[in-house]
Amino acid sequence: MTLDKFKLDGKVALVTGASAGLGAAIALALAEAGADVVAHGNSRTPDGTCELIKRAGRHSLGLRGDLADKTVPQQLIGQTLDRFGQLDILINNAGTIRRAPAVDYSEEDWATVIEVNLSSVFRLSQLAGREMIKQGKGGKIVNIASLLAFQGGITVPAYAASKGGVAQLTKALANEWAKDGINVNAIAPGYMRTDNTAALQADEMRNRQILERIPAGRWGDPDDLAGPAVFLSSSASNYLNGHILVVDGGWMGR
Repeated sequence: MTLDKFKLDGKVALVTGASAGLGAAIALALAEAGADVVAHGNSRTPDGTCELIKRAGRHSLGLRGDLADKTVPQQLIGQTLDRFGQLDILINNAGTIRRAPAVDYSEEDWATVIEVNLSSVFRLSQLAGREMIKQGKGGKIVNIASLLAFQGGITVPAYAASKGGVAQLTKALANEWAKDGINVNAIAPGYMRTDNTAALQADEMRNRQILERIPAGRWGDPDDLAGPAVFLSSSASNYLNGHILVVDGGWMGR
């Protein structure tokens, strides 16, 4: 196998939640591997990410839309196709988290987290899958799961339920679309330095407990997902279907 299998020249990717953090790092990595990238932001257009993509020598398009709105997935896929005429890679990264004890968890928080983290992933994947089948060239769908696809967490019942659902949805779609040359896989990041984990990082006791369990001895950085994302988006992963790739510094093996 040559390194050419990791190249994404001629491919068009859509990355959700790409304004910062994991999504921004993945979007830039795909561009550096040769893809043109549509970067989505939930609350703001990811102008900074788009600028980095352009500096990498690739075309970019910045889009904004709240994935709690059921109509936004269709808009994102439609605008991507209008601009580039094809869609080869979908990275379902956008997500949200709401923390509260289960006995106090509100219906509104539950509904919002499930809508953004799970239902929008299905809608985007369904639309992308239809287009990829129609294009007849296969494609790559990479969902961002979590360690809480395997564990229950504390005070995040909706997040844990949504990420468990993402893992199972990944397998279900892989079963149907592998015959069409569409690889559906997921990455389950460990404890990463992002805005979603700011509260944990700031809690001295929890931060110490987390670091004590990670064999690598550190929190993950968004760049730690660059290689896995490029791999799962490239032809190097053509025989990988329905897999949940854990990138956690060794946490799950402890």
